[in-house]
Amino acid sequence: MHASDHLSVAPPLVELGGLSDLSKSGRTIHATASPLNETYAVFAASLLDNLPGKQRHASPDDQPIYFVSSEALPLSERRLFIGDTSIIFAALQNLVKTAKDNGLDLLQDEGSQRVIRKLALDYVNFSKECWIHITQTDLKPRQVPGDHYRILYTCLSLFAILYVPEYGLENAPVGDDLVEWLNVHFIEPSTEEGDHLSSLERPWEDETFWPYLTRATLRGLSKAVTFFLGTLSVHPSENLPRLSQSIIPLLNSQPKLQAYETEREFAYASHRWKEKVKALRIELDDVPVSDRHDDFEDWWDRFSDIVGILEGRGEVVQKACEELGADWKEVCVAWAVFVDTRLRRQDLPDIVAQVLEDMPPDPTNLEDMVHAALFTGDPLKALDHAAKLDPWLGAHLADIMEPLALVERDANEESGLTIRDFYVLSYAQYLHADPALWRITVAYMFSCGKIGARTADEVLLHVPLRLYSSGSSITSESNTDGVPEKGDLAGIVKDVNATCHEYQREGIRRTVCRIAAQTFVQKKEFGLALSYCSSAEDWAGLGRVVDRILQEYIHAAGPEQYTRYVFGIAPSLQAFRTNPGAQGVFIHRLMFAVRYAEFHQRLANGDFQDAAWDLVTMFQDDIAPKSWWGVLLCDAVQLLQYEPTPLFSYVSACVLLHRLDEVCTRTMQGSGEDYLRILEMKLQAGGRHDTQQQLQLARLALAKYFARCTMVGTGGTLINRRVGSAV
Repeated sequence: MHASDHLSVAPPLVELGGLSDLSKSGRTIHATASPLNETYAVFAASLLDNLPGKQRHASPDDQPIYFVSSEALPLSERRLFIGDTSIIFAALQNLVKTAKDNGLDLLQDEGSQRVIRKLALDYVNFSKECWIHITQTDLKPRQVPGDHYRILYTCLSLFAILYVPEYGLENAPVGDDLVEWLNVHFIEPSTEEGDHLSSLERPWEDETFWPYLTRATLRGLSKAVTFFLGTLSVHPSENLPRLSQSIIPLLNSQPKLQAYETEREFAYASHRWKEKVKALRIELDDVPVSDRHDDFEDWWDRFSDIVGILEGRGEVVQKACEELGADWKEVCVAWAVFVDTRLRRQDLPDIVAQVLEDMPPDPTNLEDMVHAALFTGDPLKALDHAAKLDPWLGAHLADIMEPLALVERDANEESGLTIRDFYVLSYAQYLHADPALWRITVAYMFSCGKIGARTADEVLLHVPLRLYSSGSSITSESNTDGVPEKGDLAGIVKDVNATCHEYQREGIRRTVCRIAAQTFVQKKEFGLALSYCSSAEDWAGLGRVVDRILQEYIHAAGPEQYTRYVFGIAPSLQAFRTNPGAQGVFIHRLMFAVRYAEFHQRLANGDFQDAAWDLVTMFQDDIAPKSWWGVLLCDAVQLLQYEPTPLFSYVSACVLLHRLDEVCTRTMQGSGEDYLRILEMKLQAGGRHDTQQQLQLARLALAKYFARCTMVGTGGTLINRRVGSAV
C-alpha cells in the first residue's frame, strides 16, 4: 500500500515496532466505518470481540476511540474555492433546467452555448486566481500545495480550448489557441535564459544560444527570436548574417488566424508565406559546406532546423523537440502551428495518437494524463484521471461534459447513475466530510436525480444541530478565515427549512422540525419547540412539549419558573386555535398549561379572588386533565382558608366538592392512577408520599368553608349534611 492509503492518528495507537506486543496481549485494531460520511472509529480491542455473536464490553482500561477521516476537511483557501465555484455550478444547473423546461437543445442554441463557454471560463479564472492567491500569500497550513491550483488551471483551460470554443469557431484551426495555452502554462525558454544571452557580446558562442532560438521558434516567440538573430549581424560567417536578416521578416509575418476575417484568407496567406520559406531554404542550401561551421557550433545545421520548423516538416519538429527535452505536448502544438496549419479540433486526436506512440505521457503524473486524454478526445479517461487528481475537477468537468454530449446521458443499469452524476456525487461525498458544508453538499446531491435526492435527504436529516448550538469548532461556509463560531440553532434550522422548500422536500422538512423541537425542549426553549412542532404539524409532539413544561413544574421549576416558561409559549396559543390542522386534544392541553400558569401568577401577585375564579373555571370548562385534578384540589386549600372574605361562591365551592367526590370515588374503584398520578409525582418531588392525606386536607378545608357559608346564611340542607358527613 502507498502512504496515502493509510490514516494516521495521534498519539499513535501502537508505537513503531509494537505490533508484536499488541498481538501477544490478545488485542488487535478495530475500525468501524460511519454510515454518514468518510469517517472511521478506530480503537484497540480484544481479539475475542471478533467472534460471531460476541458483544464488546467496555472497561476502564480500554484505550480511547479515535475518529479519523479519509478526506481532509477543507481549510480556509479550499473553502473559498469550493464556495465560489459552487456559484458557477448552480448557474449551469439553472441553464440546463431552463433549457429543459423550454424545450431548447443546448447543442443547437447559440445563447446557451455562449453561456456554457462563459461558465467554463469562470472555472478557469477562479482556479487561476486561487493559484495566484496561494502563491503570493504565506498561508499556513495549506490544504494542498499552491501548484495544485496551477494544475487545475492548466486542465480547465485546455478543456475550454478543445471542447468549449467560441460559438461558430468549432471547426476553425486550433494551432494558435494551443500554442498560446502552452506558452501561458509551460513557459519555455525561460526568462533567465534570455537575460543571460542578452548580457553577452557574442551570444552565439554560448551553448544555449541555438537551443534557445529553436525553442523560441517552436513556441512562436518571434520577438525573442528576431532579437537574437539580429545579434548575428556581426557573426564572422560570410552567409549567416545575411540569412539571419532574411529570416527575420518571415518570423515577423507568419500568418495568424485571428488576423484574418475568413479561414480561406488565412490559408491563402499561409501558402504564400510557405513559398517564401522555401525560397529561404534554397538560399540556405547554397551555403558552401566550408562556411557552415564556426569555432563553437555547426550553425548551418541549427539554422536549418529552424527553417525546417517553419517549412512544417514533421520529422524536423519532432527531432527538435526530442533534442530540447520537450514532451509530447510541444510536438503536438508545434505540429498544429507549422506542419498542419489548418488542423481542426476533431482531427487533433489522430496526430496526438501518432506522437504518443514515440513520446508517451508520464503515467505517474496525473496532470499529464489528463492533458493526454483531452488531446486524444477521450473524455471518459480524462474524467477518470481528473477525479484522482481532485474530486472537484472530475465533478465539474463531468457537469459541463454532459450538456455538451461529450459523455452518455443515460444512467448505468446497475448503479442507476449517469456518468456525470457518478462524479458529482463522489465530489459531494468528499464535501460531506465537513458537516459545515452541508448546504453546498446537498446542492450538488440534488442535481443527481432520485439517488442524489435520497442521499441529500439523509444529509439534511443529519445536519449537526447539536454541534452548532453548543458552540462547536465547526465553522460555517461564510467563515472563510477558519475562526470557530458559535452557531445559532434556530438559524441553522431556518436554513435547513429553506433548503427543503427550495428542493420541495416537505417530508424531510417536517422531520427536521421535529428533531429541532426535541433539541429546543432539551434547551428548555419551549416556545421555539412548540413553533417547530406546529411547522411540522406534529400535534402529538406538541402535546409532549406541553407535558414536558408541566413536568418542569412538578419536578424542578416550581410555580415561578413554570410561569416564565409558559408565558414564553402563550402567544402561540391563538395561532394554534386558528390552525385548521391542529388537533384539539393537544391544543386543549396547551390551554390548560397557560391557564394554570395564569392561576399561579395571580397567586404570586396576591390576586386571590381571580386566582380562585381561574381554579374553578378550569374545572367548569373541562380544561384541566383528570390526572391534574388532585393537584388543583390541593391548590384550592389555601384559597379555601383565606380570611376574612370567602373567595369562592357557593356554586364554585360545590364544583370543587363534586370534583373531590369523583376523585375519591374513582380511587376507591381502582382508578386512582388516572386521577392522582400527577399529585403523587408532585408529592414525591417534595419529599411527601401520602396522597390520601392531601385529599383529606382538601376535604377538611371544604367542610370548614361550607361551615363558614352556613354561618353567613348561605348554602343549603343537602350541603350541610354532606359537610357533616365529610367531617
